[in-house]
Amino acid sequence: MQADNFIDYIRINCNSGKGGEGCVHFLREKYRPNGGPDGGNGGRGGHIILRGNKNMWTLLHLRYHKNLIAEDGERGSKNNSSGRMGKDIIIDVPLGTVGKNDETGEVEVEILEHGQEVIWVKGGRGGLGNANFATPTHQAPDYAQPGEPGIEEWKAVELKILADVGLVGFPNAGKSTLLSVISAAKPKIADYAFTTITPNLGIVDYRDGKSFCVADLPGIIEGAAEGKGLGHRFLRHIERNPVLLLLVPADSKDHKKEYDILMNELEMYNPDLLDKQMLVAISKSDMLDDELKKEIVKEFPAELPVHFFSSLTQSGIMELKDKLWFMLNDGQEDES
Repeated sequence: MQADNFIDYIRINCNSGKGGEGCVHFLREKYRPNGGPDGGNGGRGGHIILRGNKNMWTLLHLRYHKNLIAEDGERGSKNNSSGRMGKDIIIDVPLGTVGKNDETGEVEVEILEHGQEVIWVKGGRGGLGNANFATPTHQAPDYAQPGEPGIEEWKAVELKILADVGLVGFPNAGKSTLLSVISAAKPKIADYAFTTITPNLGIVDYRDGKSFCVADLPGIIEGAAEGKGLGHRFLRHIERNPVLLLLVPADSKDHKKEYDILMNELEMYNPDLLDKQMLVAISKSDMLDDELKKEIVKEFPAELPVHFFSSLTQSGIMELKDKLWFMLNDGQEDES
């Protein structure tokens, strides 16, 4: 996916439809000169609805639709005829999209399933016609309800990518190269910081036709939780990854320091991220001997699994897939 086509945050102005007015009308026929009230109800104003679409990966299509105005409901008419409801606006969005109140930041809608539809901004209720107000003691009401107004608010649409595994690491840690080796994805790879400026998704073919999804996310830097570098844009995409793969290159000057910075940024952004399953993977490990590997393992917490692999020689790649599958399936070994 090209960088300029990946949009993961949009502000839009939403206007739901106004409800139609109830009708004031009395039945008048040749042989029924006092037929009574027959004013119909007004139609509901149009809703603004979010709908999940598994075939979409970006909010690009909303860039040119920042003002959404739903149709008003029609007023009621005689013969107890209700007015037509206003046409709803249905917005297709990728799975993992949340809708927020732009002013308060409150999450109002969350789309996680294909075809899921959620009314985000309700249209105004249609007013009742005068036929609804007739009683035995008040048989000719000459009034009806007005329709309720629609809602006008600024909203924010935010995409948090849904993937099984999120690749986390500094720029040049080898995330894009790993993704290109374990999946059919073709991320941009080069030897400079922030080669990846938008998430890349890859489907990893596992044993016996099984598969799982891996997201190569923009490289983290110290201060990302405060918005430095790609900051929050990077961090919000890992909130829904059940497993985080922390990549630290073998040629790092200080493996422990890189790990500590990664963990600190995750905790500052959202402490709940530390509760996720994690695996430290040492990339470029073809340059290490067994003794060096043992020394590197000692630098990390004892309870944290550490795996060595090389995208260049592909050593440790299948074993890495096995470990990730094991973690994604609650510690159940693959039977194939």
